[in-house]
Amino acid sequence: MNLLLNGKKITCPEDHLAALKAAYGAGKEITIVNGFATTEDLALKDGDEIYFIPKDRLPPKEALEAMMCSRHTPRVHEKVSAAHVAVCGLGGLGSNAAVYLARTGVGHLHLIDFDTVDASNLNRQSYMVRDLGQRKTDALARQIADINPFIDVRTDFVRMTEDNTPDLLKDDQVICEAFDNPDAKTMLVHTVLEQCPDKYIVSASGMAGYGDSNDIQTKKIMDRFYICGDQTRNAKPGRGLMAPRVAICAAHEANMIIKLLVDVL
Repeated sequence: MNLLLNGKKITCPEDHLAALKAAYGAGKEITIVNGFATTEDLALKDGDEIYFIPKDRLPPKEALEAMMCSRHTPRVHEKVSAAHVAVCGLGGLGSNAAVYLARTGVGHLHLIDFDTVDASNLNRQSYMVRDLGQRKTDALARQIADINPFIDVRTDFVRMTEDNTPDLLKDDQVICEAFDNPDAKTMLVHTVLEQCPDKYIVSASGMAGYGDSNDIQTKKIMDRFYICGDQTRNAKPGRGLMAPRVAICAAHEANMIIKLLVDVL
């Protein structure tokens, strides 16, 4: 039997997974066959790719890529792993959207923000107590490295303006707008649509409070421009920004970005 075992070609007499694991994988709890984790005693065939990995260890890049590919299908995985996405604003929307994109395997993430983490962020943003006082760009980059260290993460600790936006985004395909400030939202959308004709932008408006999750929707506003949210529920006293609804909207943004990467670009 000719196999690829833990990244190396081997020839062995074993023709079932249990026998192979007894011979080569003692003490390694996780078994991955052609990208799928399994506990079954599968029949082996020539060319199978097998990994035996301890439960508390990160698999090699090739194994992790194979696992992602098997879950997403090759066409989808190839597209997302080659993609370049910018997340502009790393608050409740952006920090959560960036994590969802990282878990989906987007290969190149560009994180942009000018703020640091404070205690008021902990109710809805993807940060921990240990991140307090840190740049959001740095804290989120570390978190993504903990999720998938093979993702290329680029950071810019800067306030975006109409003047610097085109240059900042020149290498990105899809822009996730995730600012809190309405004026900043408007600036980014207009600048991308007017000065970056090869890029798509996914924005958000209206995710405050709690209530019907189905009110949050994704809508195409015009070519290259999409908005997620209910577009009505702004934050105000008695109806603040809360983790569940913000995260739902962030997931809408991330989901729309994946759709653009796979079906459009």
